Amino acid sequence: MPSDEQLAHEVQKGEVAALDELVERHHSSLIGFLYRMTGGERSLAEDLAQEAFIRVIKAIQTYQYPRPFKHWLYAIAINLVRDHYRKIDLGYSISSLTNHWEDEGLQVASPSTEELVQNEEEKSNLLAALKALPIQQREVFVLRYYQELPLADIAALLTIPVGTVKSRLSLGLQRLRETMEEFQHQ
Repeated sequence: MPSDEQLAHEVQKGEVAALDELVERHHSSLIGFLYRMTGGERSLAEDLAQEAFIRVIKAIQTYQYPRPFKHWLYAIAINLVRDHYRKIDLGYSISSLTNHWEDEGLQVASPSTEELVQNEEEKSNLLAALKALPIQQREVFVLRYYQELPLADIAALLTIPVGTVKSRLSLGLQRLRETMEEFQHQ
């Protein structure tokens, strides 16, 4: 089975079947990533994924074999998300994280009304804290904790040093802690 990088190289030569295979391999995970980056806006995530693949087709000659194709694709997707929010001048909404936490079993199976209210308040506070993070910290956070990418892969994807990734994660986590503490004291 050819690697993504070999398929991308074949696409550069005009092989349509190789493009079909790349889309098949990455479409679902790319939509999942974009879904989280857009705060649970499914139709926007699908539109951005489609635009990402269109840009791959248009820019395939700039792909540098053997650079990891997935990193190149996700860099395109991240730029699309940034451009989208820059154009409409909105911050990210990350309400989709609630679904992820529930999928991970973080919600009490049969909560009492009091527990349910408390859980909803905690989720709401955490979502607000995450939404308040600067975009660069939010990107690193989503890539690390929801895409489960290693730090080196995040660095390659965002074309920043690993130290910068660590710094953004550390600052983001510190801001999350501070914001959550503020919510507890309200």
